[in-house]
Amino acid sequence: MKRLLAPSLRDALEHSPAVALLGPRQSGKTTLALEIARERAAIHLDLESEQDRAKLAQPELYLCDHLDKLVILDEVHRAPGLFPVLRGQIDRARRAGRPTGLYLLLGSASPDLLKQSGETLAGRITYLELTPFHVLEDGSPSPDALWSRGGFPESLLAVDDARSMRWRQDFIRSYLERDIPQFGPRIAAETLRRFWTMLAHHQGGLLNTAQFARNLGVDVKTAGGYLDLLVDLLLVRRLAPWHANLGKRLVKSPKVFIRDSGIVHALLGIGNKEALLSHPVVGTSWEGFVIENLFAVATMVDPMVQPHFYRSSGGAEIDLLLSWPDGRLWAIEIKRSLAPKPERGFHAACADLKPERCYVVYPGLERYRVHDNIEAVSLPIMAEILRGG
Repeated sequence: MKRLLAPSLRDALEHSPAVALLGPRQSGKTTLALEIARERAAIHLDLESEQDRAKLAQPELYLCDHLDKLVILDEVHRAPGLFPVLRGQIDRARRAGRPTGLYLLLGSASPDLLKQSGETLAGRITYLELTPFHVLEDGSPSPDALWSRGGFPESLLAVDDARSMRWRQDFIRSYLERDIPQFGPRIAAETLRRFWTMLAHHQGGLLNTAQFARNLGVDVKTAGGYLDLLVDLLLVRRLAPWHANLGKRLVKSPKVFIRDSGIVHALLGIGNKEALLSHPVVGTSWEGFVIENLFAVATMVDPMVQPHFYRSSGGAEIDLLLSWPDGRLWAIEIKRSLAPKPERGFHAACADLKPERCYVVYPGLERYRVHDNIEAVSLPIMAEILRGG
């Protein structure tokens, strides 16, 4: 499957000396980087390899020998001391007349990576996020397999549902036991698994950190730290509420979603689509799946677009409100029904905000108008509409 972020990555390397390609583990960052490497002189260093780390024992000497190549540094969070060296190399290359396409940094969005690169490489680095596969990369006429298995390549492309589930369970275990301890303070794996599973049961609900803390038997600050860590690692999304001075009481708490639907299903033991359709999480799982897919496409069109939801105390509600940098708003209702009908709250919310476009995304195939200014569309069609701007 072709990754639609590839042109943006190539463009970033043409205009920036360093590009950070961020995303959760196993989302395909290394595969995409190696595809780019085949197009130019490049070297790839995996900083989880002792042999490759040894090459950087004297990083300035090594990097000076490769100033004519694109240097790909995989899992760069394992060598935070490199960032000041990279800054020096970038400035030296600029003075020598080669200002772009020097370094491609791959990382799992650790807080250390973001902090180090942001402070040390300010003005010298471009950030891109590679999500797991989304609906425009899947290529199948129905997104059901993508929804059920999630977008991580090894899960989506597994030979059957059982192997897909086994991969996701191993992925969760690996994060809990190996990866998360690298990024944050030591957290008991079983405690964090319970927290992650709570989030899966709470998929798409309003954030109530105090309730999570009580259920876990920890204080509110600790529970908040767990959530912050999963957000930093691009595994969980806090969907912010839209605030506007409309003279109405608006919900101020964010919604919380585990970003990959396949991980939601693995945490809840949902092994296939049939089991999913009879599970209480089916509606919010579909909602989160649609939000993540549409936002992944929207950010390829404009990285500055922002996702929100809208809810007032009077019942006005929009599941996904896309706010474009030029001030436009797109309102999207998400329905798990083959006969979607916008709720009265959606009409009320659209009357409040007057968005430029209004859609209902549903699991059918046809595109048709359900109201004067509201269209019902499938997820793939909605993604194509977004892709066209």
